[in-house]
Amino acid sequence: MSGDESSKSNEGWFARLKAGVSRTSASLSESLTSVLTKRKLDDDTLDELEEILLKADLGIEMADRIRDRLSTGRHERDISVDDVRAVLAEEVANVLEPVAKPLELIADAKPHVILVVGVNGTGKTTTIGKLAHQFIRDGKSVMLAAGDTFRAAAIDQLKIWASRVGADVVAKDVGADPAGVAFEALGQARENGVDVLLIDTAGRLQNKGDLMSELAKVVRVLKKFDAEAPHTVLLVLDATTGQNALSQVQTFQEIAGVTNLVVTKLDGSARGGIVVAIADKFGLPINAIGVGEGIDDFEPFDAHDYARAIAGAGRENDAAA
Repeated sequence: MSGDESSKSNEGWFARLKAGVSRTSASLSESLTSVLTKRKLDDDTLDELEEILLKADLGIEMADRIRDRLSTGRHERDISVDDVRAVLAEEVANVLEPVAKPLELIADAKPHVILVVGVNGTGKTTTIGKLAHQFIRDGKSVMLAAGDTFRAAAIDQLKIWASRVGADVVAKDVGADPAGVAFEALGQARENGVDVLLIDTAGRLQNKGDLMSELAKVVRVLKKFDAEAPHTVLLVLDATTGQNALSQVQTFQEIAGVTNLVVTKLDGSARGGIVVAIADKFGLPINAIGVGEGIDDFEPFDAHDYARAIAGAGRENDAAA
């Protein structure tokens, strides 16, 4: 891809990202405008600003930091929406930058095993398909394992993705033992020299005890083949769940030892601020975000792009143009 084509592709992605969090940024801008119009920055105004930030799911810590930043040197002075937007973008970027990391494969792990976890309906299977597509595009061989044997639809969907992207797949009938599927898949992957094995799992949190036992058994079986497996435990989070996403991270941390995050369904959600709260609280690497159902609506997580999109600002090179 040429430099111009890459630039256009990046700009197109930023436009989709900005559209994906548009309801969050629009709601913030509207609320900020209503609070700041013809008012000085006093304690009452700061209280209202803090409430706006909390309603945007940015989290208590972020709201407190922005309040402190705004009050320092500005108290009893005029302040504009653009002033607040600039501080917001900077503070969000500061939180997100340390966690914005690509999903890196271990060179001597063959295969690199990625156990994909999350509540049913968050987009686990679609995320697996998109990841497989990216790995194959990068020249890696990929195998998928249909470990969510509780739902026929999950098995069928994974088979469809495998066919679509050109990956091998190991799948059994509904009701099969998930650990057995994982065991067979890892055996085949090792025998065939596969680079990446992506394992789907169930996400029935209403049966938390059963799920914990099920995932623990999968991990035990994987370790019989490779003591380091799974090399990555990837939690898929649906951004539209808002504050509930925080409890999901906590739960799957306890159940499966989550190492990495992917955030999905940033396609018009008003809850985009929750990504900031999650990064602030858990500090887990966020590898990628999805802003649509298309196979390419999935990009590495960029802290500064996300911060500017949330704040309703353009890219830095937009401002310079």
